[in-house]
Amino acid sequence: MSLPCLVIGNCNYSSWSLRPFMALRHAGIAFELKKLWLDTPEFHPQVAALGGGRTVPLLVLPQQTLWESLAICEYAADVNPDLWPADPLVRAQARSLACEMHAGFMALRCELPMNIRARRRVSLSAAAQGDLARLFTLWQACREAHGGAGPWLFGSYSVADAMFMPVASRLATYGIDCPPLAAAYRDTLLGDPHFADWQAMALAESQVVAMDEAGEPA
Repeated sequence: MSLPCLVIGNCNYSSWSLRPFMALRHAGIAFELKKLWLDTPEFHPQVAALGGGRTVPLLVLPQQTLWESLAICEYAADVNPDLWPADPLVRAQARSLACEMHAGFMALRCELPMNIRARRRVSLSAAAQGDLARLFTLWQACREAHGGAGPWLFGSYSVADAMFMPVASRLATYGIDCPPLAAAYRDTLLGDPHFADWQAMALAESQVVAMDEAGEPA
């Protein structure tokens, strides 16, 4: 049987593609990788030909195609249940954080697009500053509660960590100051060897997507 194929956009810019890449890697699931270049005339016909949703990421399985980052992460957790905390209440909290990241932080995501290759500076709106404050509050509460069990949000690695991986990249790109616990967790995410593999692919790319080049060079 052929391996699952994770279809992604540019490693430099596609934050939604990065999330299931991290979850599948941490789940120990072998998969192939297929990249579709964003912001090109070919992109949408290529995605449509694969079935599923109308954007990346997609996980093409022998039986069917899955779409949406969080759904693909949930599939990884079904294969490897260790990707969610074992305690039901803690697991529910981890899912709450993952869902909030999936649906929220809109100002942060719009004003600080993922751009791994760059080091840039932006002037943030009050809404984006509020998103950052909310982010740091969530991270600090989790690390205070679970720091003794390991370096991740809930001690061991979970889907919640995969969902926040692109945010850590954004914090580095735009030089965002973090409180101590949040900074330590950011560094844990950025030090993940699976992210290092993704980052190497991003650095090897040369395509520029102008709409994701926010701010000014640092």
